[in-house]
Amino acid sequence: MRPGKVEESPYARAGDRLPGDPVPDPGLGAEPAPARVRRRPGSGSARALPGLLVVCGVLYGLLTPEDFTPVPFFTAAPLAAAPLSALRTTVLTGLASLAAAYAVHTDAGAHPTVGTVTDVVTVATVALLAAVINRVVRRGDRQLASAREIAEAAQRAVLPEPDARIGGFEIAACYEAARQDAFIGGDLYAVQDSPHGVRLVVGDVRGKGMGAVAAVAVVIGAFREAAEQEATLEQVAERLERALAREGTRRDGIDAFEGFTTAVLAELPHGEGLVRIVNRGHPPPLLLHADGTLRTLAPAEPALPLGMGDLGLWPDRATEACFPSGATLLFHTDGLSEARDAHGRFYDPERRLAGRTFAGPAALLGRLAAEVRRHCGGGMTDDMALLAVRRP
Repeated sequence: MRPGKVEESPYARAGDRLPGDPVPDPGLGAEPAPARVRRRPGSGSARALPGLLVVCGVLYGLLTPEDFTPVPFFTAAPLAAAPLSALRTTVLTGLASLAAAYAVHTDAGAHPTVGTVTDVVTVATVALLAAVINRVVRRGDRQLASAREIAEAAQRAVLPEPDARIGGFEIAACYEAARQDAFIGGDLYAVQDSPHGVRLVVGDVRGKGMGAVAAVAVVIGAFREAAEQEATLEQVAERLERALAREGTRRDGIDAFEGFTTAVLAELPHGEGLVRIVNRGHPPPLLLHADGTLRTLAPAEPALPLGMGDLGLWPDRATEACFPSGATLLFHTDGLSEARDAHGRFYDPERRLAGRTFAGPAALLGRLAAEVRRHCGGGMTDDMALLAVRRP
């Protein structure tokens, strides 16, 4: 589920309706998921605006006294076409405006006056300026498209999407960036198959910007190495702690002292119907049973986030829970549980998911993402990472 295309969520299904959702119109089918990004400014009716301005200018010039000039309409038309259309369309709009301006002033067969010449020269100048603006805008579009391709490549490198099946488990992941046109931020997830079982981490780095992205890369890199080498989940957490401590020495300012990462680590042993969890100050995962029963896997005792181990002396202790066949584990960052609507009400995943069943992890995350966007009115204030694991 990556940003960059205007499309409905492929995971939203007609049967995956949460409690309190409006019932879809039987004649229309399921309610579509909101688009991930806005449409291009030049799409739809906006492309018709330049032509409409030319027509309005002609009507204005023919239906008003001679002292009234339609030049504002004719100059606005090529300027409106410049950012919305191709160069050819912009030039044709300018020529149409120029011809219309001349025709309106000479419709009665009178000889051109000084005012007529001035108006025509004005429209011609603006049309030429519109062509220049069009070239500048198109160049900016190409640069933006290149930047987006680089951002998508960086996302795949730093935060690759996990395979749909790992170690016999069904996996789905979703990342929703709060900042429009952003691809990654401070939230993270990773899944790794190992000799000790399928291990995963979901976390949230303090801060924003490139510093947070750098910390995400450190955590994921350390996790992938530790997941293969360490015998226990507690030792994996210790490796992440040391990696963040080393990374913190390279930071400046307040991040050197207050940089931390909330995280939850989990281990799914092969052939065993259980899950081991180490929670370091992160929202607890949710266990959705096949019959719709929901259970919150909260830690027995709180622990400090990664990067703050110097403030606490107690060791990590993994907790175990039953993970039966057909059940789904949902890991999330606080972008889900702290999403607010226009009245400041938080989104409550436990209440919204209780009693519901889904076709699979992808359907669950697609429905959640659409529901949170609708809850927030389309604008989220924090990044949101979701990871779902189902035992077939």
